[in-house]
Amino acid sequence: MSRGLNRDDEENTSVSRRRFVQAAGASGITVGLAGCTGGGGESDDSTAEPISTEAPDEEVTLQIGADSLFNDNVDAIEQSLHESGGMPDNISLEVTAGSFESGDRQAKYQQLLNAEQEQPTLLMMDNGWTIPFIARNELTNLSEALPESITSTVKEDYFDSMVATAQDQNGDLYGVPLFAAFPTVQYRKDLFREAGYSDSDFETWATEPMEWSTFSEAVAQVWDETGTKGGFGWQGKNYVGLACCDFVEFMGSWGGSYFGEFSNLFGPVDDRPVTVDEEQVIDAVRMMRTFINGQDDPEALSDFTQCSPSNTVSYTEEPSRKAFANGDLVALRNWPYVFDLHGGEPGSGDTTGFGEDLGAMPIPYHTSTSDSPYGPEIGGSTSALGGWHLALNPHAPETQKRAAVQMLDALQTDQVRLDIFKAVGWIPPIPELVDSDQARELDPLGRYVDTLKVAGENSVPRPVTAVWPSQSSKISQQVNAAIRQEKTPEEAMTELQETLVSLEGQG
Repeated sequence: MSRGLNRDDEENTSVSRRRFVQAAGASGITVGLAGCTGGGGESDDSTAEPISTEAPDEEVTLQIGADSLFNDNVDAIEQSLHESGGMPDNISLEVTAGSFESGDRQAKYQQLLNAEQEQPTLLMMDNGWTIPFIARNELTNLSEALPESITSTVKEDYFDSMVATAQDQNGDLYGVPLFAAFPTVQYRKDLFREAGYSDSDFETWATEPMEWSTFSEAVAQVWDETGTKGGFGWQGKNYVGLACCDFVEFMGSWGGSYFGEFSNLFGPVDDRPVTVDEEQVIDAVRMMRTFINGQDDPEALSDFTQCSPSNTVSYTEEPSRKAFANGDLVALRNWPYVFDLHGGEPGSGDTTGFGEDLGAMPIPYHTSTSDSPYGPEIGGSTSALGGWHLALNPHAPETQKRAAVQMLDALQTDQVRLDIFKAVGWIPPIPELVDSDQARELDPLGRYVDTLKVAGENSVPRPVTAVWPSQSSKISQQVNAAIRQEKTPEEAMTELQETLVSLEGQG
């Protein structure tokens, strides 16, 4: 099904994002998407001229600033865009592969846009830092430049939380979501079986989030009875991932938030409450410490069991994944790329394969959305929203922009999204495709569709505004200091409260 320039709306039988959310709510699934508006600066006097939807006549090489994963799979992506999406054959792709580290690419894009460089034409931008570029008016306003057939489809059919991270406060679109990412807890079914758990447990866990107290007890039991080196791995290092992701999940699962109500996530800056010194946030930090130190910690919570190794305080994604791959962990909080790397059969490819013994569950929770002070959007199982957009360089030549329109139109074709999901493991940012029969047929990713669907429905974007880069570094410092036992949770969150209030005033 094509969703772009050539879509026949009369024959479109797809389930819209709104209907998807309504259906999820009717089935009792918590949806953390409502009330989400963009956080970029309001539009100034600059405007973007509409780009012609006519394909260029000449041969065009469309340059894309992206990462090594896009570059490694560019042939498969281009083939699908041509064959399934109808992108004209005279348009080819060329990837300028930057650092795999998100922050490095953010700095690179800042430099090239400040210098008004014409290339790359399209920029692959992390959903966590697209809004500061929007606030500085450095990207093309796609609501003005692209045909409505593309922009309206994005707004109506895509995950609302993803779209929100590519909009300004007026609702104008500055990026087309390329893929979404929703963290889950991956775990070793074979180790859990040794401890007495069964397939019926795994089936339930795949879609019904556990409470943290139950989860910690189960992981501790498996850790002890199987002699594994560690239990539950997560990313606790003082780095951006702690502030934007892991702490968002721990805090949110207790009903806590950086800025109170969900509607405050994207501002307005200095006109919203800062709420990190509230009891539920402090208790979330206490739980994190209990996971690492157990009941010997003076700040331990009695209902939770030690289940995480001590080096969790220095883990980022890859070190924790490698510990899991090496058999040193029972369970791991990480992103969907783990499924592609470790869901294959043992001995397959160049990575450790656990086959169908690799299980997955949504992030556990402590406080239900009905009991959360900021429910129903905050509370319950909480997954930090990850993913990337394609944004348009406003300084690119007109011919390049016309080629970009053709690519973005082809990208609206369902089969292209599914082809990319299969080739690269990038989750389509469209609920109906994540839940499609074709997605379920993919191996090994198809086995985890139901879990990813729940994680997507419970996703919460990081609170990205122009001051978020400064705030996130202070958050990770204080949370890491607390879980290292250098400060009490109350001391760390009180200091963080004062710092965030001060930074809000600088916005």
